[in-house]
Amino acid sequence: MHQALVDRVLHGDGRASAELRARAFRNEGLAPPLDALIGKVADSPAQVTEADLAAAKASGCTEDQLFELVVCAAVGRSSRMYEAGLAALAEATAEEGPDHAP
Repeated sequence: MHQALVDRVLHGDGRASAELRARAFRNEGLAPPLDALIGKVADSPAQVTEADLAAAKASGCTEDQLFELVVCAAVGRSSRMYEAGLAALAEATAEEGPDHAP
C-alpha cells in the first residue's frame, strides 16, 4: 500500500507536473518561494504560515497545484521516515542473528 500511495502522488493525474511533484516529494530542486513552503512542510509543518502559502501562490501556482505539492512533500517525508524505520528494524534483527532469542 505504501508503494501504491507513492506511485499515485508521483505519477497519477494532477495539476502540478510530475517533475514538480517529484521535487516536492524529495524536498529538493525547487525554486523560491516553493522551496521555503515545501521545506517547512517536510521538516517543520507546524511552522507553515499563510504568508508561505500566499508567496507560493503569488509565484504562479494554483491552489490545486499547491495542495498536490504539499501532499507530495508530506508523503515524501513520511516515506523517508518509513524507509529509515524499516532499515533500522532490518539492522536490529540482523544483529540478533539466528542464535539469539527475541
